[in-house]
Amino acid sequence: MSSERERREILITTIADLLDGIRHVAVGASSPIPAAGAMLLRARNELCGKPPVRISILGSQRHNFFTNGGIELFDCAAQGRVDAFFLGGGQIDGAGNINLVGTGDYPKTDVRWPGSFGSAYLYHLIPRVILFREEHTPRVFVPKVDFVSARATTPEVPRRGGPYALLTNMALFDFDREAGGFALRSVHPPFTPADIRENTGFTYEEPEVVRETARPDSATLALLRGRIFDELAETYPAFARTMKQAA
Repeated sequence: MSSERERREILITTIADLLDGIRHVAVGASSPIPAAGAMLLRARNELCGKPPVRISILGSQRHNFFTNGGIELFDCAAQGRVDAFFLGGGQIDGAGNINLVGTGDYPKTDVRWPGSFGSAYLYHLIPRVILFREEHTPRVFVPKVDFVSARATTPEVPRRGGPYALLTNMALFDFDREAGGFALRSVHPPFTPADIRENTGFTYEEPEVVRETARPDSATLALLRGRIFDELAETYPAFARTMKQAA
């Protein structure tokens, strides 16, 4: 049994839970785990007779209602027609700010990343932004980002967007907008709260009893390893093939 496969299945299932109640979720390119989570939510809703879920995966032909890529995504976000999106960063700090530019003093950065693209714009407008980064280390989760590509909160400007949660390969955090920081919700097996503290560079709230992130049940696993990974293969064939072979 593959621990890597199990870890990814927990992440996918957790994403579907975080998206519960969403009507339209957009997923950027190179995001197979968020895409699979959105597909799992859509399949669950269909099976339970809940309202349909629209998924827009940039780079997909089958699972994408946009015909002009990012331009239409930005327009839909401005109109309030995108309910959820995913953002990551080379650095994420305890205030929820993300850095997609690089480390060091800008513009002479020591390490250069791809850039901000529309992160600040979408972060401001989409109400349920899930921060997703598999690597959970102090170099990613820092006290303060070196460069703010997208600011989590703007008290001086009304906004409907901002961080909703942070999901990593070790834990799930909620974001408290009033406090402007994260609170640990659950830890993925086999990690412990001590592991999270050791690998997180920013401070966060921690409950007295930290629960373990729920593992997917047998029905969810059957859905994932069948329909979901089959649907995912159109956009992410290598990832889907690896997950199905591991199963």
